[in-house]
Amino acid sequence: MSTHPGFGAHADPSFRSEPRPAGEVIRRVGRYLRPYRKLAAATILCALLSLAFGMMYPKLTEFLINEVIKQRRAEILTPAALALLGAFFLREAFNSLRIRVNNRLEQNVIFDMRREVYARLQRLGVPWFDQRASGDLMTRVIEDVNSVERLLIDGMEQGTVAVLSILGALALMVFYSPALALVALIPVPLLIGGALWYTLTAHRRYRVQREAASAMNALLMDNLQGIRQIKAFGRQEHEDARFTARADGLRQGSLTVMRAWAWYGPAMQFTGSLGIGLVLWFGGREVIAGRMDVGGLVAFMLYAGMFFYEPIGRLHGLNQMLQAARAAAARVFDILDAAEERAGRTGRLRESVRGEVTYEGVGFTYGAGRTVLEGISLRARPGEMVALVGPTGAGKSTLVHLLPAFYEPTAGRLLIDGQDIRDVGLADLRRHVSVVSQEPFLFNGTLRENILYGRLDATEAEMISAAQAANAHEFIRRLPDGYDSRVGERGVKLSVGEKQRVSIARALLKAAPILVLDEATASVDTQTERLIQEALERLMAGRTSFVIAHRLSTIRNADQILVLRAGRIVERGTHDELVARGGLYARLAKIQSTAVTATIEEVFERAEAGA
Repeated sequence: MSTHPGFGAHADPSFRSEPRPAGEVIRRVGRYLRPYRKLAAATILCALLSLAFGMMYPKLTEFLINEVIKQRRAEILTPAALALLGAFFLREAFNSLRIRVNNRLEQNVIFDMRREVYARLQRLGVPWFDQRASGDLMTRVIEDVNSVERLLIDGMEQGTVAVLSILGALALMVFYSPALALVALIPVPLLIGGALWYTLTAHRRYRVQREAASAMNALLMDNLQGIRQIKAFGRQEHEDARFTARADGLRQGSLTVMRAWAWYGPAMQFTGSLGIGLVLWFGGREVIAGRMDVGGLVAFMLYAGMFFYEPIGRLHGLNQMLQAARAAAARVFDILDAAEERAGRTGRLRESVRGEVTYEGVGFTYGAGRTVLEGISLRARPGEMVALVGPTGAGKSTLVHLLPAFYEPTAGRLLIDGQDIRDVGLADLRRHVSVVSQEPFLFNGTLRENILYGRLDATEAEMISAAQAANAHEFIRRLPDGYDSRVGERGVKLSVGEKQRVSIARALLKAAPILVLDEATASVDTQTERLIQEALERLMAGRTSFVIAHRLSTIRNADQILVLRAGRIVERGTHDELVARGGLYARLAKIQSTAVTATIEEVFERAEAGA
């Protein structure tokens, strides 16, 4: 199927997970059982007891045929039949108990594994997330963890019981007739060969299937979040085609897996049936010759069925589970093995942070040699406002995102109160830096929860005071549920300006001495911009602030204005100094004074064109 190329038309190679050896998968997954050894042991014990009672019924059947029915002993027919039913009852009773214990063990392990994967995700750096789709990560945390857990719980139990069933049934078969047991083993090399073929070829199929599922989920999440843009541009049919292509990739991948299993499963069952047929043929000859009785042959047939059908079939299913788990485990281990940002660094800033920020020859190179910042040097004294202006792609956002260590400098040093922030633990560093971005993010909860995210232990009065200072209290008070009103996913129930004021209230409540404002007044009307600007002035009071300006009018009173171009500072000074200098900033100020609604990016375009 051909579709028009769109976003994500080519899979990011970073999504591909290298296959892991089965031994590594089993070893690493097995450690999740350690806290639950008793539950695991109880599961195995119940399975073994169920198996033991299940193995009694062939012997009881032989007794019924040879000693009761053939001998016409009616007086013991009922007790013998009740004994057989008792064996069946005890088998299923222990099987029921096994299921209950196994379910508890399963849910405990899923909880631990999923919590560990999520905890590691929380501690990975922003650049790691820049290269991965959210839908792909959700697939890994939810579906792939389930696949890995199935190997651990079902695999442990089924593998143990299947092996013991095979050994037990084989021992009893040899006890009844060594010659007949040898006949029954004739198909075993074919079973082993088939299992080897499936094992050696399955991982690639399962990996393709898991990657196709992630690609589809990534597109689905992207489209659900961008549903307004899809509707605004009338791209429903285009997105239908894109989703159809991804869903078809998953369909084809799943069919490839199922097609292989459709050959493998029945072929192995037929091979097992071949053993039963050989047993019936050879055993029938033995009965006809008088070397074996009918009851013994029936019992042997039942044990042969236990040998071929249930346990070997279970091992084949376990092999399929193992191959699926290997593909899933590689994707889960990619998260668990990813290096945490600043792992092991526990340094702290001084007890009372004044907010002096110094960049010393700072550079940043993103990815494969793409230089974003070069030779950035500046000093912001405590309480100063530093404004950054420049065209799109000049490096403004990257410069301020180095402060909370969303990205690490690749050259130079960044200091707070004279301390190199690379030596400071992230929790302590970020406790002293607040960020208000151009696109405020609100969690799908209440306004109260979103504001208190700035400081979870704040009182009601402190929360309301922060909302009032952010010019948010009035519109919140008018809502039907006030601070308990739900904002919807990403704050969809609020306007852009309302979301921005809530995010400012959150930053006010945090009360960090250093503040980053990334175009916080963009994309709002003039009245809302005035309310936001008032709130920002209260927020910046007494704090060292780095402001990426949307309009020059908002930074006229900045203590320093830095003009960036191509990752370098080309001009610096106050508004009056830069205007008097007659350089690029002066041209920008002149153009924007005649086009007050134009953004700085638009002004830069005019300045570059010589307007």
